[in-house]
Amino acid sequence: MTTSIQADQACLRRTVDFTREHDTATLLPLLLPGLDGPELRALLERCRFAHTAVLVFPPDLATLDDQLADCGLVVESPPQPSVVVRQRLAERHRRDPAELEVRILRPAVLGLDGTRREVEVFALAVPPGSALTGLVEQERAHQHEAHLAFEVERPDPLVLHGLRAVLARHGAHADGGGYNPHEDGTVLYFTAPTGSKTDYRRIELHVAGDHPEVLAAHLDEYRSRQPAETLLRLLTGAWTTQALASAARLRVPEALDTAEARGTEAVAARVGADPQALATLLRYLAMLGAVAEQDGGWRLTGVGALLRAEEPASMRALALMYGGPFYRSFAELDHTVRTGETAFDHLFGENHFDHFARDPELAEQFDQSMAASTRMFEPLPTHPVIAAAGAAAPGPRTVVDIAGGNGELLRRILTAHPGLRGVLLERPHVIEAARRSLGSLGERCAFQVGDFADVPSGGDVYLLSRILHDWDDERCREILRHCARAMPAHADLLVVERLLPADGSPSLATAWDLHMRCNVGGRERRADHYARLFADAGLELVGRAALPLDAAVLHARRAAVPAPAEASRLS
Repeated sequence: MTTSIQADQACLRRTVDFTREHDTATLLPLLLPGLDGPELRALLERCRFAHTAVLVFPPDLATLDDQLADCGLVVESPPQPSVVVRQRLAERHRRDPAELEVRILRPAVLGLDGTRREVEVFALAVPPGSALTGLVEQERAHQHEAHLAFEVERPDPLVLHGLRAVLARHGAHADGGGYNPHEDGTVLYFTAPTGSKTDYRRIELHVAGDHPEVLAAHLDEYRSRQPAETLLRLLTGAWTTQALASAARLRVPEALDTAEARGTEAVAARVGADPQALATLLRYLAMLGAVAEQDGGWRLTGVGALLRAEEPASMRALALMYGGPFYRSFAELDHTVRTGETAFDHLFGENHFDHFARDPELAEQFDQSMAASTRMFEPLPTHPVIAAAGAAAPGPRTVVDIAGGNGELLRRILTAHPGLRGVLLERPHVIEAARRSLGSLGERCAFQVGDFADVPSGGDVYLLSRILHDWDDERCREILRHCARAMPAHADLLVVERLLPADGSPSLATAWDLHMRCNVGGRERRADHYARLFADAGLELVGRAALPLDAAVLHARRAAVPAPAEASRLS
């Protein structure tokens, strides 16, 4: 037996002995000094000592079988791929995950108390002369993957957040984790606190199922303690954008299925790509959660399915827009920050509305991206103002959608409320696409070609959905004045926008504020900012309701004393 095999064998024996000799009640106080009373009882009620983990490096899996048998371990199930440990090793040693085929085996061990536990064996086969020798030496010396695992019973997000908080109070810190689709299990790793009375420096909470929100919070905490890794991940965000956009352009999602895995060669042939280069892209997409590796092939996840053109909630057009024209203009962000000017205009020599209007393909892509965004605001058709208009009698009420694109939002509202009629105000080239989209509504929907100065009068509900954030304050006031002049005294105005948080908390609106300034020339605003713009136009903010993705619908009506009208025209 070589020295390396002997080292693995000794490590396996120590792991087996430790697993037999300890149970949950004795182990938790050793790991978390000072843990007692209610918190210890809470952990004992929710967690059980499940396994001790060890990473070994046999020259081949047959040798590993012999080593396990020598320790009295019987493997009842075939090895499974270890997504989490493979990724951790790849990041730690700057390796391609594809060259690290880490497997998991879980032979059972009977504890002294008669409880069945396991030894979790991570195995990376490293034959003599392998280029991975340096990796093996470092891992054996530091035992990064050795840990003690506790199975969380009856998990839910509240319980998991509570368990994380208890461990943190006793000095355990987030140390990574992940979701393994092969076993449908989520793992949360922690470093054991200083003063822990075992030789194991890592703790794992193992949770059945996928818990993305809890895992995301846990990983955010871990990365906050790893500033270099955090910065590197932030710097490579552009790669993510282009990987998703490239997959959409190549029609990779259309070549995959959500249920059945397909091999790289077959997918490459279907989309006309180089198989090796496509495999690299697919591995990266798997890391992003857009595809999943299964049975030697690839299948599409729910996230990746949104990149399909024919998916009902498709976001393909957004991927193409963010990975296309807007991606290029974002490279000129420093121009916007230095001068306050719009980077898109600086790069292309004109604003994005004019640029897209002159290119039919880009114009259609932009309209489709706006329609895809509209689908994110599903609750809007149920807003009390719209619901009341739909139920009002006698006679139908009219909803006026100002600059409503291809009419996707108006279509959803009119479909939800058969008693409503609609008017879509848009530019000539957009109206044609809208007629096709809204044709099934027949005479219930009218179309008016024009700009903001042509807002039709006599409507009951007026919509401005993600329009005001395209413009500076003065233009917003002009748009709102045109609306106020057209609105009867009883009419309502609903404005859909993302709102900047008043307390500076993290929000999608903050990201979109940067996007609007760089690419469009507009900006996002706080609710009180919009209230002032309304007041300047003779309107009053009377209500506000939350929408998904940090958006809101602001409800305004004509003020009792209207502000002085201005005759300026918006084009």
